[in-house]
Amino acid sequence: MTREPKSCRPWDSLEAAAQVMWDRDCGCVPVVDEGNRVLAMITDRDACMAAYTQGKALRDIPVSCAMSKELYVCEAQELVTYAENTMRSRQVRRLPVIDDAGALVGILSLNDITRVQTHARRGRGAPEDEVKVTLAAIGAARARHMQEAAP
Repeated sequence: MTREPKSCRPWDSLEAAAQVMWDRDCGCVPVVDEGNRVLAMITDRDACMAAYTQGKALRDIPVSCAMSKELYVCEAQELVTYAENTMRSRQVRRLPVIDDAGALVGILSLNDITRVQTHARRGRGAPEDEVKVTLAAIGAARARHMQEAAP
């Protein structure tokens, strides 16, 4: 996982969140409260769609208007398989990692899991790559989008 990730607050502008993403070369930023407890996630896509649908500049839109409505997290002591199952079932590529008090301690990405599994399996044949199954589940079209795309 990425330890000590940069975060933003709900009242920050999307411009500030985008700057964090640019500086850190990442596609999402956790949104935290004053106690560093995770409230939501904001992605580069969220920011882009908010600017497009509202017809405003990123500097004029608060993070709270575009951040995720649902939050999925993993706890620091959980097994990676639990986090991967959450990613798979909730179709997310990244999870904030929290401590017992709910404070942000890191971000676990599918890329992190892939690197660890690839390193662990180097030199021996992997019977089934769970990461492939997870990536396929995450990338599957969601039911709402499937209905909208139907002729």
